Amino acid sequence: MTLFPDMFASIMDASILLRAQEKSLLSWGCVNPRDFSEDKRRKVDDRPFGGGPGMVMMPGPLAMAVESVMTKGAKVLCMSPQGDPFDDRKASRLAQETHLVLVCGRYEGVDERVMPLFDEEISIGDYVLTGGELPAMVVADAVARKLPGVLKKEDAAESESFASGLLDFPQYTRPRVWRGREVPEILFCGDHKKIAEWRRQSARSATKRKRPDLLLRAPSPR
Repeated sequence: MTLFPDMFASIMDASILLRAQEKSLLSWGCVNPRDFSEDKRRKVDDRPFGGGPGMVMMPGPLAMAVESVMTKGAKVLCMSPQGDPFDDRKASRLAQETHLVLVCGRYEGVDERVMPLFDEEISIGDYVLTGGELPAMVVADAVARKLPGVLKKEDAAESESFASGLLDFPQYTRPRVWRGREVPEILFCGDHKKIAEWRRQSARSATKRKRPDLLLRAPSPR
């Protein structure tokens, strides 16, 4: 649900997500609340009762837009700075759903009377953006990558940052020496068990250095 549907093609019809659509692993579309406005100018916002700055999205057009795409089992998510923080665990949970409806607010927000239509409010951070489009793109991208078959290896997403509760381990590629800095020798040893252990320890060290808060909920090392 967005007043600016053209914004989404730049991410949803490119790269990995485009290939996922070509394989029929996911589909997406936009609905504009303006198409449900009863105003000849397609007006969807008005001044807030009680006064104050800005405008508020009117309940009628937004509600009808949401209801126009509802299916059995659909989950409606409102992008909002007041919502629950979005993280990897929430992305994994939402990837189990068959139909997500992402509502992009604008202006000072949406009329409170529409809120019962939403199953969840989601925030991507403690800051305010001009609208919910960018948060919706973040959610869509993170969730889509969790779908089986979207990535080249189905378990690829499970080894990325946050999936294990830790940041990712350091990555290297050619050349072996760059500006005097060498790739760790252990990565050339051919012993996959030793490499895996090095990566686990490196991931834990990186997390301790960069995001020590994550270690509080990360699994203990084996």
